[in-house]
Amino acid sequence: MFKQIWHGKLGGLRLVMLLAVFALVAVGLLCISASGRSFEFNKQLTWLGISLAVMLLVNHVHYKKIGQLSMLLFLFTNLLLLIVLVGKHFGLTSIVPEIGGSYRWITLGDSSLLRIQPSELAKLSFILTLAWYLRNKNCETFTQGIIKPFLLSAPPMLLILLEPNLGTFLLFIPILFMMIFLAGARPRHILAVVIIVLICSPMSLLVIQDYQKTRIIGLFKQNTSDADWLSGSGYQLHKSKMCIGSGGVLGQHDEGIFVKYPLLPERHNDFIFAMIGHQWGFIGCALVLFLYLLLLLGAVEISASQPDPFGKLVAMGIATLMLCQMFVNISMTIGLAPVTGTNLPFISYGGSSLVSNFISLGLLINIARHHDRTIGRYTL
Repeated sequence: MFKQIWHGKLGGLRLVMLLAVFALVAVGLLCISASGRSFEFNKQLTWLGISLAVMLLVNHVHYKKIGQLSMLLFLFTNLLLLIVLVGKHFGLTSIVPEIGGSYRWITLGDSSLLRIQPSELAKLSFILTLAWYLRNKNCETFTQGIIKPFLLSAPPMLLILLEPNLGTFLLFIPILFMMIFLAGARPRHILAVVIIVLICSPMSLLVIQDYQKTRIIGLFKQNTSDADWLSGSGYQLHKSKMCIGSGGVLGQHDEGIFVKYPLLPERHNDFIFAMIGHQWGFIGCALVLFLYLLLLLGAVEISASQPDPFGKLVAMGIATLMLCQMFVNISMTIGLAPVTGTNLPFISYGGSSLVSNFISLGLLINIARHHDRTIGRYTL
């Protein structure tokens, strides 16, 4: 099973991707440890072991067999999202706790031991199901290339939006557009949908929560001297920029004030990139970006070299997901995007996120090992 990871097609590329991922995980563990969260550090190590086991399992089963189960996985993750929504509206806080004003997790047993976030798994099941649908469709027609994929994406997106989890909801959009474009949807059809979305986007103000509006407004108040904003809704963003800016070129390492004192909320999770900048400076941030670049280029190469439509679409969907998560997280950390609950892949604390990321890695390695060309019912 272990030899399958680097033997076969694109073995060198897969090895580079694995090394990049383990370097990112190490960075995350160091930051969580430096944040003084020993309990979270130990949990992350436990989840890392689980994630590695799941990755090996996903890599061992042919990715097309996983594709055949994609609809079942899609229905299962949507069921989990529905449980979250039911728990929210019926006050089942012992199963669906409220955390930070949102209902995103399902708790099993002791809340400190096992908590899963269905939206993390829903992103992957969506990619697999959409790729399985698009693999043999004539997407040049508006119905096959636009309407049906949008209808397929509607259930998980709506359920996630109602949690509310606007950040994850928005991640589905670039994945959807990238995959239907790669599957052969006509550019003019995609452009028409983009124009419609842009025209209708002001209507989103009617459904987003007040705290989400406050975060959007906060982008335009970053340089204000308003003490109420700096100590209230803008506190986290203000401290994040101070944290990352104080690192300089080489960082302050364990002597930094943001390491010694808990001045930055979520410094082990959503704002962990600020801690990277604080501890290791510009050099550390550049190294992390380089590691992500290796991972993303590897995923794109796997997609480009894969003749099978399903494998090609899954690899590009995963690449798009990782790129968007990385971009959104880093952008909100430095004040270029509103603060959301989007974490940094392989680095931020979180068991569901880590498992989901390693499943993605296992799928990429799996697809790279197999270069099957499918024509109709036959595999060459």
